[in-house]
Amino acid sequence: MKRVTSDIPGVLLAGGLARRMGGGDKPMRTIGGRTILERVIARLTPQCDGLVLNANGDPARFAAFGLPVVADTVADFPGPLAGILAALDWVATNRRDVSLVLSAAADCPFLPRDLVARLYRALTEQDAQLAVAASGGQSHPVIGLWSVALRDDLRHALVDEDVRKIDRWTARYRLATVAWPTTPLDPFFNANTMDDIAEAERLATLDEAGAR
Repeated sequence: MKRVTSDIPGVLLAGGLARRMGGGDKPMRTIGGRTILERVIARLTPQCDGLVLNANGDPARFAAFGLPVVADTVADFPGPLAGILAALDWVATNRRDVSLVLSAAADCPFLPRDLVARLYRALTEQDAQLAVAASGGQSHPVIGLWSVALRDDLRHALVDEDVRKIDRWTARYRLATVAWPTTPLDPFFNANTMDDIAEAERLATLDEAGAR
């Protein structure tokens, strides 16, 4: 049976330490009366066959969202690759019918509504093993499609080779890169600082206007 994009679950990566915001959970910051995480969930729920949240620490703080919370399985906060590995391991155990997983940063409130469809199309048309998003001439490797079949390779790279940078790992495989326009706003804008939160308030108005 031909795969459709709705067969692909998603992982929201919220395992960062938010040092530039003084700590805490960036996705729980509020933009236009809604948390960033609420906005990400709303944007990806129609595109994915279920969502899981990658976060470390007490999972109870995310209980209101009703998502499975999966912690890193590699110690010392090695970065988003550890969150992707945790999601691939979770899917391999709980969703054995699944071969691809979408990853997205949980602090990107304006993700494209065609994110999964376009990434999957590029993956299949280019016979790629992985697919990542790009905009404004910049790749966003934390936002992409990942093959569950590569999880043991990823574990080896993280644990035995200490590979931390996503693009260093993805360079080993056939990679499709899909670019989105940055007007009227960059759909991969992410909130790293308090100034970014203020800018996100302005962009939220553009995002909502574009949805009408």
